[in-house]
Amino acid sequence: MPEGDSVWRAAARLHAALAGRELTVWDMRVPRLATTDLTGRTTLEVVPRGKHLLARFEGGLTLHTHLRMDGAWHVFAAGRPWRGGPLYEVRAVLGTADRTAVGYRLPVVELLRTADEDRAVGHLGPDLLGPDWDAERAAANLLATPKRPLGEALLDQRNLAGIGNVYKCELCFMAGATPWTPVGALPDAPRTAVRLAAAAQRLLAANIGPGEGRNTTGSRRPGRALFVYGRPGLPCFRCGAPVRKADQDDRPTYWCPRCQTGPHPD
Repeated sequence: MPEGDSVWRAAARLHAALAGRELTVWDMRVPRLATTDLTGRTTLEVVPRGKHLLARFEGGLTLHTHLRMDGAWHVFAAGRPWRGGPLYEVRAVLGTADRTAVGYRLPVVELLRTADEDRAVGHLGPDLLGPDWDAERAAANLLATPKRPLGEALLDQRNLAGIGNVYKCELCFMAGATPWTPVGALPDAPRTAVRLAAAAQRLLAANIGPGEGRNTTGSRRPGRALFVYGRPGLPCFRCGAPVRKADQDDRPTYWCPRCQTGPHPD
């Protein structure tokens, strides 16, 4: 599933292509929106909210989409061939005189009144890349269920919005705790939770610009961009112990058995 930084970049691309321009194409290929028509309206902005995308149009309407595991938005010059999958996977098309945005495999496509956006995103915690970011509030959300495993709590978008499985694993490594460690069992849990929330925001913010993939270590050496994610059996960069892998809530999860303390499936 795309994480908050990827969704932020997608919103930026859509905003650059559509904002301030009149829609010449509105093609919703989902049954409940098939008869809607917003052509002639101007796109006001496209903004991310956690892992959600909100395209706002004049007249007080918002197109809400979510990428989940396989969805993607691609932007093409008007008249150019589309590349992103077969046509039967297209769920939404937004076009202007010079750009066409095509949404592939979108599992969530709904048209809302802008005033009712909270129906779609009001449950989310502070957005790591949004104007409402608040590390103290995010930490309080994490600590509200002290017996919950840290990895699960970090992925819960109601606590803080934008973290996915990659950042979950990397943040647990940086905190020196396994993803199965109860939040309340973290050393000096209140301060640690605030530091962890702040670190999450810094990591995502550092990865929203153009670059060659996600980086959490700060290293530019090939193969050293991530501490533990996707590195099972390889030596930990800090201690040399083999990185371990196990599932947590059906997601592949990685940790260093020497650098990270706490419970684990083995």
